[in-house]
Amino acid sequence: MAANLQHQTSLKTPEIDEGLYSRQLYVMGKEAMHQLASAHVLISGMRGLGVEIAKNIILGGVKSVIIHDCGKVDYADLSSQYYFSEADIGQNRAEVANKKLSELNSYVNVSFSSAVIDETFLQENKVNVFVLTDAKLKDEVTIGNHCHSHGIKYIVANTKGLFGQIFCDFGQNFEVIDTNGENPLTQIVTEISHDEAGVVFMSTDTRHGFEDGSYVTFHGVKGMTEVNEKEFKIAVPSPFTFTIGDTRNFGAYQGGGTVTEVKKPETVQFKSFSESLKDPEMLICDFAKMSMPANLHLAFQVLAQFEEQYNAVPKPWDDSDAEKFYELVEKLNKDNREQPLTDELNKHWIKLFAKTCTGDLCPMQAVLGGIAAQEAMKAVTGKFMPIRQFFYFDAIECLPENVFQSSNESIPVPKLPTKKSRYYSQEIVFGEDFQENLGKAIYFVVGSGAIGCEMLKNFAMMGIGCGNGGHIYVTDMDSIEKSNLNRQFLFRSWDIGKMKSKVASEAVKVMNPNMHIRAYVDGVLPETEHIYDDHFFERLDGVVNALDNVKARQYVDRRCVYYQKPLVDSGTLGTKASVQVVVPFLTESYSSTNDPPDPSVPMCTLRNFPNLIEHTIEWARDNFAGHFTIPAQQAEEFIRQPKEFAERTAKNHSEYDKNETIDNVKRILGADRPKNFSDCIKWSRTLFEQQFFNTIAQLLYNFPRDHVTSKGERFWSGNKRCPHVLKFDVKNTTHLDFIVAASNLLAHMYQIPQSRDRQAISEEVAKIYIPEFQPKAGVTIHENDEQLRADNERQTHMRKNGQGVTESEAEQLLGRLPKQNDIAGIKVQPHEFEKDDDSNFHMDYIAATANLRAENYEIQTADRSKIKRIAGNIIPAIATTTAMVTGLVCLEVYKFIQKHKNIESYRNAFVNLALPFFGFSEPVPPKRQKYLDKDFTLWDRFEVKGDMTLEELIEHFKHEHKLAPNMISAGMSVIYSPHFMRQTSKVQDMKRKISELFETVTKTKIPAHVRSLTLDMLCEDLEGNDVEDVPYIKYTFR
Repeated sequence: MAANLQHQTSLKTPEIDEGLYSRQLYVMGKEAMHQLASAHVLISGMRGLGVEIAKNIILGGVKSVIIHDCGKVDYADLSSQYYFSEADIGQNRAEVANKKLSELNSYVNVSFSSAVIDETFLQENKVNVFVLTDAKLKDEVTIGNHCHSHGIKYIVANTKGLFGQIFCDFGQNFEVIDTNGENPLTQIVTEISHDEAGVVFMSTDTRHGFEDGSYVTFHGVKGMTEVNEKEFKIAVPSPFTFTIGDTRNFGAYQGGGTVTEVKKPETVQFKSFSESLKDPEMLICDFAKMSMPANLHLAFQVLAQFEEQYNAVPKPWDDSDAEKFYELVEKLNKDNREQPLTDELNKHWIKLFAKTCTGDLCPMQAVLGGIAAQEAMKAVTGKFMPIRQFFYFDAIECLPENVFQSSNESIPVPKLPTKKSRYYSQEIVFGEDFQENLGKAIYFVVGSGAIGCEMLKNFAMMGIGCGNGGHIYVTDMDSIEKSNLNRQFLFRSWDIGKMKSKVASEAVKVMNPNMHIRAYVDGVLPETEHIYDDHFFERLDGVVNALDNVKARQYVDRRCVYYQKPLVDSGTLGTKASVQVVVPFLTESYSSTNDPPDPSVPMCTLRNFPNLIEHTIEWARDNFAGHFTIPAQQAEEFIRQPKEFAERTAKNHSEYDKNETIDNVKRILGADRPKNFSDCIKWSRTLFEQQFFNTIAQLLYNFPRDHVTSKGERFWSGNKRCPHVLKFDVKNTTHLDFIVAASNLLAHMYQIPQSRDRQAISEEVAKIYIPEFQPKAGVTIHENDEQLRADNERQTHMRKNGQGVTESEAEQLLGRLPKQNDIAGIKVQPHEFEKDDDSNFHMDYIAATANLRAENYEIQTADRSKIKRIAGNIIPAIATTTAMVTGLVCLEVYKFIQKHKNIESYRNAFVNLALPFFGFSEPVPPKRQKYLDKDFTLWDRFEVKGDMTLEELIEHFKHEHKLAPNMISAGMSVIYSPHFMRQTSKVQDMKRKISELFETVTKTKIPAHVRSLTLDMLCEDLEGNDVEDVPYIKYTFR
């Protein structure tokens, strides 16, 4: 056996590399990651599905993966196995795949085997999880029985054409430690009653979200201290309160505290594969096809019976074989059962299964491979609820509409492949003609991060842009970082620093040398419309978004609507994923509906009254920018262009903002600036005192602990936590962390040599004298945002609209700034916040600052990982979800290229692999509006071609559309409005071209790449009645 099992050597420390796994850590948690790092996984079958599962599990960071296959590479594998090429045909699948899979993660021991898998093999290799793909049914049963009786977690995964199957058996009494993947809820306590059923009151701003029968624990409650750090089972009588049982023997509640949900493990029972075949538990994934799982449960079993009975698998698109197949399914549905497995046997579905089951499609492997890999991780960690126990998935809507919707017996047969090619297994499903259409397609992939990499891989296997006239364009503005390597599988450690789009393009060219692909490094933005211009968009067949922010996605969506191009948008958040299909004239656009904005934290809460760790982290992030980024940027700008800086600053609307800017520059460049590292330490010690002692002391001077409001209520109650000052203690690790980080950040700003010698810094900071702080009377501290806004309005002197800045104002402001002779030779460099560089002190400062402020307000502190996620606005991500969602996207792309006309053929998706939940729905049609007797949607517009005079344009609308324009505008600029035009200028303007008028009113020259303008119009009908809503005008003048 040793000869058959080849191990990849060189293993690194088992400690979790947070630089690599940071995004996945926020999904799985440290405990689950440690369990993953000790897991041994065996994956048998290295065709497209097997390699997809292996790739995802290896990226996830298990201890070892054995990839197994006794077969040899064949043409039929090349449509989905992206690590195979024609040169590999005839070689062992596992051996070929091992070379590439071993590169994915240096922490994972990847090995391959072509030996017979038996009990000895499983014991010797300490296999925790066995993932079996593309196996015979009898082998699935035999191995399943062995795994069930020996405590080995067992997963079966198969795809057959447009149909997929996953089965999970994690044994008896499997403990799920986190059933839903959500962070535990935390709420602020405002009152706890002294009662037989003690009622807990929380902030009434929002519903608390706790569920009846769940468990909670308290922290930081004063007075009724007996509840702290203890668990209580709760009852929920209202959305804003819950009860915790008898509190009469506890102390009286005096204030403060938070309550946090306690997650309880759940034990799940699994049946063996053989038992589940007879009595299946099946997860529904598409509620429009409720009986599909039962139909597929029979079909996957009958495939083995058919092969055994006829010594062959069903021939592609063969009616005779499909009929025989259906007869076997009918028989199995009733055999050895008191009642049929399903009363809704669908002959059409079963025959489509028989006709396409020998096909092999990369998007299907991506969907099933992502899900199966996540199940393997659940098996090892108990993190998230497993599939119980069968999961069936289909994508029959990818077939031509007259095929999958047909109810009659005769359906069109595609032109089957006549020769072996890398797309052979895809052509079995769709035919050679469709493959030609895929090759001719021109697609734009916006983003080449995690989703973009997976998308490009799928496109390469599908052959999109790989034929005559076809092309793929991909763009990404970002370069590769270490944290990308955990999900963005086209990148390697030696690619760090290179541009994502270029490296990804080169990688997929290796997977399919026929791919015509061009990489851009420019974002898709209003500023790059000269690059992604009319000519660029008009030749596209479609666009797929692979973006991670809503604003960018909305912009691409607007461009697709304007150019009437189909778009598939997708996104992930940990184990959650969504897909939205945008089809011209058929569906609404991505921007048609928006999620509600995240609730913002009131400014006064951040400044003076934080009550959650999230508040102190946000304050620390702003504090970092206020000390180490913004002032240095302003000073740097002043040094470079003093006059221009003075003019820009003078244009500020607010006198307060101007004064703050001037103070920043004077402080950064003034005589008191640090000259050496000792000065930096002194500055940091003073800053500590200001932020964590003086400011708090002043706040308590204004509002003492026993302060009562004008309404007779305690001031420090409800959401307001009474703080206390922090006295600097050099022996306190967090205190010294702050000094070390702040000193080094300041030193870097002034290009002073830094020091990481904590002992030396601690000795020096201990000697610094800090004068005693005396609170001042008359200092205003705002109690709420209303007071803050009112005060700002009093202090702010707004300039009149349109009033420019006089030269004397700029000169006057310049006079308040340092003289150029005094600052000659001074160099400053602002810090641009970078969360992933652990050597730059950015996160050290923010973590220390956030936790010190939390200590001020007796808020539970957080670890560095949580602070980094919140301060860096990090989106939790994992390779499994990414792979799965891109498979769903590419299934919709099949439909685009099939030119499906019915909205029922498309599928929006929302998936949460943690639950697991799969929700598929038809897209929403666009909102219909009406003018005169004509319907229109966001996809419609008036097309005007040729540069007309204003008079000609007005007559055009009267004659062609029976509309009389009474206002024409471009954005905020009015081109025509007879009520506001002088008679003389009106006569002249009527004879001028629209393009000329546009340049006049906007005071801009139309760029050479712009061929058309977007104009809006208010109008009347020919009888003078107002017409409220009309489409916009696409005015093509070049």
